Amino acid sequence: MLVLLPPSETKADGGRGAPLDLDTLAFGELTPIRKQVADAVVTLAADLDASRAALGLGLGQLAEIDRNAELWVSPTMPAIRRYTGVLYDALDFTSLTRSAKVKAGDRLAIGSAMFGVVSATDLIPAYRLSGGSKLPDLPTLTSLWKPALTPALADLDDFIVDLRSGIYQQLGPVPGAVTAGVVSEAPDGSRKVVSHFNKHHKGLMARELVQTRRRVRDINGVAAVLADAGQRVEITSPTEIVVVTDQPAPARR
Repeated sequence: MLVLLPPSETKADGGRGAPLDLDTLAFGELTPIRKQVADAVVTLAADLDASRAALGLGLGQLAEIDRNAELWVSPTMPAIRRYTGVLYDALDFTSLTRSAKVKAGDRLAIGSAMFGVVSATDLIPAYRLSGGSKLPDLPTLTSLWKPALTPALADLDDFIVDLRSGIYQQLGPVPGAVTAGVVSEAPDGSRKVVSHFNKHHKGLMARELVQTRRRVRDINGVAAVLADAGQRVEITSPTEIVVVTDQPAPARR
């Protein structure tokens, strides 16, 4: 089983790893596009105004441009530690047991506008680039990634649970992958799609799928893992599962 996570705009600073080496990343067939995108991001960083426009940054986020300028020389850390935010708070990688952390390295991959997809253990620097960003002199990121990323993921001999958000699914759709949604249910039985807290609950899903000892090979196995963890789940189609909650997620720490 491989669980695909979305990235996050927020990222941890620093790292102890050597500077970015694309040849060490998983999915080596993506290396040419990775280099093309990374070089474009570094070049863009030399123009402050163009960077702000392309990346959608405010005046208080200029440090993000510095990160991009130093992409090839800044220290790295494992991707699972680099990405932060609501989903990664809920996943809470640091609190996993040693054996669960090993499983996370095998079972988790993270979608990325910069790298297409990386394994949880791949060493990456901090950067700023979103799936909807438009880099000057390049096609859209979807046009760049989709022809290479979809085949790379589809060729995996693995059952895939795709927890990426919509924009990152568009970068590389995976036919037949199981997707997940979250809805909240009011006391009167009415339901609405959870938006912000969707990330929290997907983080909890990923945590349970990392820790489980079950051999998950289909959507029924995913539902069983989540149900074992006390989540209320419904299979709504052969490739879609929904978690039903009546409580909001806790505030981010």
